[in-house]
Amino acid sequence: MSVGGPTGLLVFALEGIGEVRAGDDLAALIAGAAGSRLLDGDILAVTSKIVSKAEGRQVAAADREQAITDETVRVVATRAYPGGVTRIVENRQGLVMAAAGVDASNTPDGTVLLLPVDPDASARALCAALRERTGLRLGVLITDTVGRPWREGQTDIAIGAAGVAVLDDLRGTTDASGRRLDVTVAAVADEIAGAADLVKGKTSGNPVAVVRGLGRLVDAGVPGVSGVQDAARGASALLRPGENDMFRLGTAEAVAEGFAAGYAAGLAAAGGGVGAAGAVGATSVETGRGAEPGPQRARSGPGFAARRGKPTC
Repeated sequence: MSVGGPTGLLVFALEGIGEVRAGDDLAALIAGAAGSRLLDGDILAVTSKIVSKAEGRQVAAADREQAITDETVRVVATRAYPGGVTRIVENRQGLVMAAAGVDASNTPDGTVLLLPVDPDASARALCAALRERTGLRLGVLITDTVGRPWREGQTDIAIGAAGVAVLDDLRGTTDASGRRLDVTVAAVADEIAGAADLVKGKTSGNPVAVVRGLGRLVDAGVPGVSGVQDAARGASALLRPGENDMFRLGTAEAVAEGFAAGYAAGLAAAGGGVGAAGAVGATSVETGRGAEPGPQRARSGPGFAARRGKPTC
């Protein structure tokens, strides 16, 4: 069920937070910068970088690439460029991002910044502390910057959330023409994160923004109020399950995986087994280079189609 429609928004950055260090009380810093400007129903969009710094996620790493590898649980796509290799991966938090979200900007030489271990837990703790300090009904989003398939440029998304609905489920409602909506679920937390980044910016040193006018989304997870399921799960509700992901791999990686599966199936159909030859296909999946199979080729079966440029899974 939808949680209603907006009537107007006000978005502004909180200035004066300053440099954040490990162990700092983020709630105190944010409340101090806000002064008396916060109102009931406001949503605070907090850049993940200051959360990571406060939680001590700045680590020594002479080699950023190794840090990326350490944070990676699944490679989605890799592409070489003159300065190195871009890796799109799924990280430990379940997010699909370039470089696993490992950040080397605005950190001392020889260090990198990792994402919060559990962004939703970080959001819950910050939200509770801010509510305790202010006595206000506030929502908190932890945001980070990502690229998007099919689109140039980057935007901010919500990677952690507390006290605020992250999805506005419009299924079952009707549009302005009276037609039933069957698939529309608005990713409101990501929309808020993108709006907040317009005033936070990347170089202004303002890591927190206040979004006002969406109080209908705050505490939308209270039992008996619409939005209970996604609000209870936080931003993890925005992660698409693998079985529903139509673009789980990059093009080259999907071709390599299909080639390896087809090659192994072809060997099995020909009675040759997988064995060492099958390992060739497995290596091609790992590297994405599609190694040429050995001299004994099955002339029929699913593997034959794969070798003819029609990968099968």
